[in-house]
Amino acid sequence: MAKTTTVASLGAAFAEQGLRVLLVDLDAQACLTYSLGVDPEEVAASVHDVLCGTVTAADAIVPAADGVDLLPATIDLAAAESVLLPRAGREHVLATALAEVSGGYDVVVLDCSPSLGVLTLNALTAADEVVIPLQCEMLSHRGVGQLLDTIEDVRRILNDRLVVRGVLPTMFDARTSHARAVLEDVGQRYGLPVLEPPIPRSVRFAEAPALGSSILSTSRGSKGAAAYREVALVLLRAWKIGPGRRTTRRRKAASA
Repeated sequence: MAKTTTVASLGAAFAEQGLRVLLVDLDAQACLTYSLGVDPEEVAASVHDVLCGTVTAADAIVPAADGVDLLPATIDLAAAESVLLPRAGREHVLATALAEVSGGYDVVVLDCSPSLGVLTLNALTAADEVVIPLQCEMLSHRGVGQLLDTIEDVRRILNDRLVVRGVLPTMFDARTSHARAVLEDVGQRYGLPVLEPPIPRSVRFAEAPALGSSILSTSRGSKGAAAYREVALVLLRAWKIGPGRRTTRRRKAASA
């Protein structure tokens, strides 16, 4: 859930700054869609239909909680890889679809599929940069090396502008030496920047999806909400996007 929680929370934080935000759910479990108060069973069109070419992205986007727009997912997305695999240029399908709507948004955030398949390749091909949410537990970073190898392949073959913004520590408990050791190990092992502040462990994150909003709405004064707001401001400064105004510096970020 770290990726989905991060996408929903950062999206809400960007929207609080007066920016136009589009979130894209690329997981067939539709966790982001549920988390933002949208029932996948009731959407007229989804990102699966967009990838299959039966509707445009503009036709599938719906308003969601916390002032963001959403390109929702449904269980149909589980079949998307088999549909895309035979297609020429399959890695560029999402980028092409989003190009028609991205001009209407300041920030587009992609919630990647948990597997490194065609859907994730589409996200990385469409994105300008990657944020890697990482639970501060020793086994959680075992897939980081494989993800970085995939990102390097995408950069070399499909999208030479793609950069890794850094690792975002989640479920962080500063009281434990274990959590601090995980962060230090990841930074040294992979040479990645660590985004700050780390996102603290909190039961509030588990409660938010059931209420159909991010923690920024369900627990506005919590430490977790405050941390995501700070991270959002860090990213906006890095992107040179000013709060509350239209910008030509649009960013498409993937949470992988």
